[in-house]
Amino acid sequence: MPRNKYNRNSAIPTTRLERLLRERELRKFNRIFHPNEEASNGYRETELFEHELSLREGNNWGIPPEEEFLEGAAAARSLNQGCERQDGRPSKQRLLVVANRLPVSAVRRGEDSWSLEISGGGLVTALLGFSAAFYSSNLLIYLYGGVKEFEAKWIGWAGVNVPDKIGQRALTIALAEKRCIPVFLDEEIVHQYYNGYCNNILWPLFHYLGLPQEDRLATTRSFQSQFDAYKKANQMFADVVNKHYEEGDVVWCHDYHLMFLPKCLKEYNYTMKVGWFLHTPFPSSEIHRTLPSRSELLRSVLAADLVGFHTYDYARHFVSACTRILGLEGTPEGVEDQGKLTRVAAFPIGIDSDRFIRALKLPQVQDHIKVLKEMFAGRKVMLGVDRLDMIKGIPQKILAFEKFLEENPNWRDKVVLLQIAVPTRTDVPECMLLY
Repeated sequence: MPRNKYNRNSAIPTTRLERLLRERELRKFNRIFHPNEEASNGYRETELFEHELSLREGNNWGIPPEEEFLEGAAAARSLNQGCERQDGRPSKQRLLVVANRLPVSAVRRGEDSWSLEISGGGLVTALLGFSAAFYSSNLLIYLYGGVKEFEAKWIGWAGVNVPDKIGQRALTIALAEKRCIPVFLDEEIVHQYYNGYCNNILWPLFHYLGLPQEDRLATTRSFQSQFDAYKKANQMFADVVNKHYEEGDVVWCHDYHLMFLPKCLKEYNYTMKVGWFLHTPFPSSEIHRTLPSRSELLRSVLAADLVGFHTYDYARHFVSACTRILGLEGTPEGVEDQGKLTRVAAFPIGIDSDRFIRALKLPQVQDHIKVLKEMFAGRKVMLGVDRLDMIKGIPQKILAFEKFLEENPNWRDKVVLLQIAVPTRTDVPECMLLY
């Protein structure tokens, strides 16, 4: 009879997973009979615990099975419910979400008056429906059901230039009511960092569009000046995070705008729990190696405890870039550099489906549905919902629809293409060509 590989009664562990499970049992035994040794061995126990969780058959990127994911999420919630602050209220894990833009848009109404509106950006929508396992060196947190499970604060640029102290103070107070913390960037930094390095260099490269030619740029927008502004802006974000960081917080950095942020934060506090998630593709190593300062960017991201991507392919490309460009060792769990392991994993992002289901029940939505059904009665509707972005292929989609109607004239009165396009990156010349 073949031996069960998960049988803890076997005398000699023959697989790595068995060894880790056996070590966990020994740790439990030691905690009961040798409690004084627990503190000194705490770091090693945590490290082994993370390794055993990340090792799963058929899943080399360490994503827990669904039932364990839900079990861990329930455990995390029960732990939160069992903890109380000094004022008697339930305590939650603090989460600092750091992104280039805040989830609200600010409009100045006076010297010390601001109005705020919820932003419709993709990052905000994504976080509402985000579910993933978040690992860090001393903590396992399950981001289950989005950031609503945590006491979250959002740090980012407000999208406006506020040069005066009165305006900055007033905006800070207004944003605090939305649990937001502003990073104040001046116009030149925004021009070089956001419009320059982020949208002129990183974004095209990550979408396989290649780097712009240096001679197309003004002398004040060279690769180096944009890169310097990028590092300076990331340090400004780090300064705001450090100002509001409390021991035990988890810092969750987002997207290609903040690839330097993990390194800046770890230099401030090496024990800080830092994760970084990319909301775009990560290109193959052959494409990434064309980027000036490619090594510096990769090492900055590797300072994080966990690096997340949308898909397995993007995660694989990142590990490949680290091994081929930096010469580091790629493992099933991530990338190892001189004994320090940065976990790399794929965390597909969904949508907040409950929000859409609730919206369908609203009277005004039902009325609009009725109008649309009458408007398109007897015809098939092809619906496209995209940002007005040059990589979304909207002109190609329209041309393809035109070609379909030319080749199939019998469909001309039977089908309609309805394209919804949300304006984006209005400061990027290439995107403005679509408007």
